[in-house]
Amino acid sequence: MLADLSPLIAATTQWLTRSYPACGGALAAALGEVQARQAVTVAAWLRYPTPTDAALVQMAGPGGSAALDWITGADATAHDETDDFAWRTWVDEVVASWAACLLTDDGLARLAVAAVAAVADGGHATGVPVPFRRLVSPDTRDRQAAALLRHPDLLAPVAGLHRPALHERLDPGRALIA
Repeated sequence: MLADLSPLIAATTQWLTRSYPACGGALAAALGEVQARQAVTVAAWLRYPTPTDAALVQMAGPGGSAALDWITGADATAHDETDDFAWRTWVDEVVASWAACLLTDDGLARLAVAAVAAVADGGHATGVPVPFRRLVSPDTRDRQAAALLRHPDLLAPVAGLHRPALHERLDPGRALIA
């Protein structure tokens, strides 16, 4: 079995970008997707730090987007019936929540990227330095493109779901509820 988180990362990124779409056309959509993918990747690597963890989530499944859809007010029945909803089963609620936290707090994003880099031995980023620039230091164009995706008030219901667990993961024993 592959110890690969790419289906989970792709689905959770898609959920975020559909729930909080980019503003301003194709370039903005691409920039928003890159930011969402970077946040989701860091969150997934923190949540499932080893190949064994990744294999277990592949076997058990991440849970799907139903609770997130309900929290954000998305009505799955209102979508076009031709839309393929199978990808929604690969959305991970905790990863989406952690990604929302990272997208709305640059300091927390830097701390999370540093934590991922610190566990690179045996983890997902082995031997590959990944800077996650658009996540940790977005420029003006990045922020404009992802105005909804980075808006703390809009993401608060999703970010608040599992924020304490993210703080505990990043600083065990000193979890901040901020």
